[in-house]
Amino acid sequence: MVKKTITYNDFNDNQRTEDFYFNLSKAELMELEASVDGGWLESMERIISAQNTPAIMREFKKIILSSYGEKSADGKRFIKSPELSKAFEETEAYSDMFVELFRHPDRAAEFFTGILPAEFQEKFTAAISDKAAALPEQS
Repeated sequence: MVKKTITYNDFNDNQRTEDFYFNLSKAELMELEASVDGGWLESMERIISAQNTPAIMREFKKIILSSYGEKSADGKRFIKSPELSKAFEETEAYSDMFVELFRHPDRAAEFFTGILPAEFQEKFTAAISDKAAALPEQS
């Protein structure tokens, strides 16, 4: 799980600092992997190696929004819904985070590794981090 503290200006021009949480469960990761022929991880390796910017942006958005949720007060649940994801997407916090991750591939690799279940982090890091680090930082 990743806890990301983001300071942003809301649409009333008030500065806010909030914590946002991101996580993919083992089941969600398995579904994601099965959603692409050859596997999602292999697909990510290909688009990163090809520096396919539109595909990278689509995957960033999909993963950020599908991993976003809220922890229950007792810590037993990580609550996700299309409505929660949409509400987050409509904030400047999402926009700022998306731009940061897109501009800094090393931060994106760290984020994506962090949202994975612990037993999958090493495999993802080995497969993606070197390729992501080779991407040029965007200005």
